[in-house]
Amino acid sequence: MQIKKLPSLFEPARPVLQKIEQAGFEAYFVGGSVRDTILGDAIHDIDIATSAYPSEIKAIFKKTVDTGIQHGTVMILDHGTGYETTTFRTESGYQDYRRPDQVTFVRSLKDDLKRRDFTINALAMKEDGTIIDLFDGLGDLQRHLIRAVGDPEERFHEDALRMMRAVRFAAKLDFAIDPATQRGIEDHGELLTKIAVERIEVEFSKLLLGINPKRGLDYFLTTDLYLYCPRLQHHYQALVKLSQHQDWSSITNEAEAWLALLYSLQITGQSAISSFMKDWKLSNALISLVQHAMTVLLAIQKDQIKPMMLFNAGRKAILTASQVAEFEELQHPDLLAMNDQLPIHDRHDLAIDGGALIRHASIQPGPLLGKVMNQLLALVVEGKVANEEPALLQEAQDLIEKG
Repeated sequence: MQIKKLPSLFEPARPVLQKIEQAGFEAYFVGGSVRDTILGDAIHDIDIATSAYPSEIKAIFKKTVDTGIQHGTVMILDHGTGYETTTFRTESGYQDYRRPDQVTFVRSLKDDLKRRDFTINALAMKEDGTIIDLFDGLGDLQRHLIRAVGDPEERFHEDALRMMRAVRFAAKLDFAIDPATQRGIEDHGELLTKIAVERIEVEFSKLLLGINPKRGLDYFLTTDLYLYCPRLQHHYQALVKLSQHQDWSSITNEAEAWLALLYSLQITGQSAISSFMKDWKLSNALISLVQHAMTVLLAIQKDQIKPMMLFNAGRKAILTASQVAEFEELQHPDLLAMNDQLPIHDRHDLAIDGGALIRHASIQPGPLLGKVMNQLLALVVEGKVANEEPALLQEAQDLIEKG
């Protein structure tokens, strides 16, 4: 098979491969970029594998960077662009079920490809678009099948994260998992506990954002992988219910995916959300966004949308909640339009500050000042007082007189 017209991302890299070949070595594009090119999907980066050893690559090109030379990876700098090039290699010894204890450079493309995870990722492509398929990866692409290269048990012992990658690819590509590969996952799921949570989270998030998350979640549950992921062990039924959603088109980013998950698991309290997401090693920024979005989502569920709630949540959290509400088929008004119609959108938009209250309303610095400012803010957001200094000063005087 030969791809006549390569995606534009490959074009500037072709001379790099040609130069390696002119020096007497083999060089190929490998991995996901080859798979996605065949499928007609968008590609975002490219990987190059070669029979040339790192020292030989450095002799061919004037500008290189040793980005991972102990594993055979050298970055070639060509016309301002970096191309990571890795020597064909074999690996052995996976004591931590993730990284090899020993890497041996080889000259054989087959030896290099047979250590890869799945046949659809073990494809190589020459710079002219010719596909090298040594493990029937093309056939598996046609069959829409995820199948381990060689013995699944060996592949998962080498790198236990591959089990999560299998269910993630099932969701990403809407492919089935080969029965023998699925049995390998079922037999070795416990090895997932050897893998850093951060790496598991990346695969799980991508699963939830695939073209068919239902399929990925079904495999995630039937293989019992969920038992070895943070805080999911006691949520089987909730995960089943989540997997039964047919239309995932409204879930478009990580925040929406995690909000949908937490809502399904009925983890809705602010501290509970924080605790759960921290166990998954998610960022504080994402946690905060999901907390605010959950407040909005619960207000949608209870039909208790308030202007101040929208103000506190912010546009991004409102959009996140709106998307998940659509996913959950919860009816709601146009919250973004409601938010846009608020008199102000930031505390700094208030036409008065604490200094003005001290000068003109005889309020001293302290807790009372903060309480008055908060009440003025709420009154403006709710449209009960105009956002003008004279009106706000008068309202402040009234609040003080009322105690």
